[in-house]
Amino acid sequence: MKKIYTLFLCLLAPNISTIAQVPNPTSGEIFLDLKKLNVLGSAMHIAAHPDDENSLLLAYLAKERLVNTFYLALTRGDGGQNLIGSEQGEYIGIIRTQELLAARRTDGAQQLFTHAYDFGYSKTREETLDFWGKDLILGDVVYLIRKFRPDVLIARFPPDERAGHGHHNSSAYLAHEAFKISGDPTKFPEQLKYVKPWQPERIVWNTYSRGFQNNAPTDGGEYVEVDLSGYNPILGKSYSEIAASSRSMHKTQGFGSAPNINLRKDFMLHVDGKPAKADLFDDVDLSWNRVKNSGKVSQMIQKAIADFDLTQPSASVPALVEIYKELETLDSKDFYVRKKKEEVQELIKESLGLWFETNPADYSASPGGKATVNIKVVNRSLTPVTLKSIKMTGAAFDSTLNVSLNSYEALQFDKTIGIPKNLAITQPYWLRKPIKDRKVFQFDNPDLVGKPENDPELETAYTFFIEGSTFTFTSPWKYKSVDPSEGEIYRPFELRPAVTVNLSEQVFVFADQQPKSVDLLLKANEPNMKGKIAFDLPKGWKAEPAQLDFSTKDKYEEKIYTVKVTPPTGDSEGKMAVKVTTDRGTLSYSLRSVEFRHIPTQTLFPPAETELVKLNIKNLAKKIGYIAGAGDEVPAALRQMGTEVTMLDEKELGKDLSLYDAIVVGVRAYNTEDRLGFYQQKLLDYVKNGGTMVVQYATARNGFLSNGLKVENMGPYPFDISRDRVTDENATMKFLNPNEPLLNNPNTITQKDFEGWIQERGLYFASGFEKNYTPVFASKDPGEEEQRGSLIYTKYGKGIYIYTGISFFRELPAGVPGAYRLFANLISAGK
Repeated sequence: MKKIYTLFLCLLAPNISTIAQVPNPTSGEIFLDLKKLNVLGSAMHIAAHPDDENSLLLAYLAKERLVNTFYLALTRGDGGQNLIGSEQGEYIGIIRTQELLAARRTDGAQQLFTHAYDFGYSKTREETLDFWGKDLILGDVVYLIRKFRPDVLIARFPPDERAGHGHHNSSAYLAHEAFKISGDPTKFPEQLKYVKPWQPERIVWNTYSRGFQNNAPTDGGEYVEVDLSGYNPILGKSYSEIAASSRSMHKTQGFGSAPNINLRKDFMLHVDGKPAKADLFDDVDLSWNRVKNSGKVSQMIQKAIADFDLTQPSASVPALVEIYKELETLDSKDFYVRKKKEEVQELIKESLGLWFETNPADYSASPGGKATVNIKVVNRSLTPVTLKSIKMTGAAFDSTLNVSLNSYEALQFDKTIGIPKNLAITQPYWLRKPIKDRKVFQFDNPDLVGKPENDPELETAYTFFIEGSTFTFTSPWKYKSVDPSEGEIYRPFELRPAVTVNLSEQVFVFADQQPKSVDLLLKANEPNMKGKIAFDLPKGWKAEPAQLDFSTKDKYEEKIYTVKVTPPTGDSEGKMAVKVTTDRGTLSYSLRSVEFRHIPTQTLFPPAETELVKLNIKNLAKKIGYIAGAGDEVPAALRQMGTEVTMLDEKELGKDLSLYDAIVVGVRAYNTEDRLGFYQQKLLDYVKNGGTMVVQYATARNGFLSNGLKVENMGPYPFDISRDRVTDENATMKFLNPNEPLLNNPNTITQKDFEGWIQERGLYFASGFEKNYTPVFASKDPGEEEQRGSLIYTKYGKGIYIYTGISFFRELPAGVPGAYRLFANLISAGK
């Protein structure tokens, strides 16, 4: 389903992201956009993560009420799970950002974000705001309210324990706090260089009860009903159908949805401001009365609506041009005048079916290099249009043409463009600096606050003469190709470092003094590259050779180099960085490209480095069978411990399992892998006959059975999966029995082994196990009771069965030494 360049690009078969060009809107959609010109208002929906949003409400607001509609997700969902790949952290945040943008293209809303990094599950608002920094994220919310001027704020969650966890609670709290101060010029006064104070009319909570059932609030307070069960005959869809398509974009979370074509009412509980009596926008003037001297504009728009011809949208262009001229007579600083001018200009383009693209011949170039582009312009109407000029921003090309465009006939030509050396490589703006303490993204430019992705470094401005007026439209460069099975495919144009180097593993673990081979995949992103490769190593580590020469002839040529890395005598950990010196300077980038069928290709250039870990570790399990789960990088970590790992697909599961010292089941495998329902008894027989089975966490949902799993019981004796977790990665791990074999064989586990963990201790702990299983640890978050279900085991026949909710799937790829030592004990339990 996807291709991801994590290590060696040349070893992976391609799989194309099947993203086509966004189609020109239909006549019905153009008509709705025309009607929207007479609606001056907006709403902002606020929550914590991708998939928190009420997609049905967004579709209703954007396509029925025709107000500018925003969804502000405080985070990009970086701490979430991944059902379709192995990406974690900021990489799944990249995917979920694109899933949100795909959802917004479907439901018609606009997407916004803050500085906040999704650091994982948080139980309290206090912890969340302490991690993020309350003032930073509150300032972001205030800034976005001031910038986009919503009349109504709609919180998805309440600011208390009913919200489910700390991020949700914080989103509601920050929404309310921002509502109270966004109109006050003494609050965040530094923002007033860029935006003006703005006070929304009200803030409401889009209430729900358990299971997100939409019942009328029963705990008092004023509220209004919003009927969301409507059908839009212009679009040929109900808002429920639009919302289901939007929600189904959240594929990493397994949120595919079917429309609920039925009556649906939501309830908006008043939180602050002037209460609504009957309608969400009570006392909000959504007309042109908000703009001085605009009566004529309103009348002109109403006439254009009445005269609109669905069979010939271009007939509206003369009227739209006159509307634009009238808008130019109004106050150019007025927020609504500026916004409506943008909308009218876009409507002119849509009504003409005006097509213009700049398509590079290749999908990437490097700053200082060159790119050949094809420029194509088509007037797909009978209305006379003149192309006056073409100018490229970010590149040196400016051409005056004054060419009359023949209807339906393409004007196109090729041009080789020099790429300026000072352009930035294609790197998400929020990842250009390290994530501060894994809590917030670092960027200083206030103009970036809220933006879902980068502004294009390279775009083309096309200036047209239409009905006596001049209009300029811009479009980013986009690479396109034709796939035999998928048709035309678009891909974002990338600015790449001239050379990238990927290392063969994210982590190298050394259990002794023996050197290990580290393979480097060098990729030239420009032709005729040459230079030297050198290494920055932690103190005491050595690389042989210490320096390498390289040369390449062709663009995208790849070469593999190998160095021997030797650890110091004692325990040590640190990063090995690769530095490449060329005539373009010294570079230290790797290349990571993520491709899924439902989003555009996303390419990042993280530092060219790997984690080196020297530790005292023993592992008695030499041959492991592994059943992959959802998004699983644990097998690579097991190989670093000197273990031979065989991935157990249907064919391998059908063979003799007694060959394995242990069998490990990946995260959520019991939720996602149907085959486990057929091979469960064989796996338990393997344990009964002397094998060791280690099962990583599962969730109690998304399966065939009522318990959400593919089997009735995961273990030889029943136990339940709870939602219990310990989110404090520094929480004390109390040893319930210090003499426990799992804590002493072959490695003696101490509290030092729980230092340096990331994000959490664990999640989805076992419960109801006390009769037949032995717990190993007790742990807790501050102020809570001890949890004992993070690691349990039982002897079954001659073997050992282990269930663990400890987050090894995060800790092992991150190179946490203690996680390796503890996991070695688990897989060695039968030895």
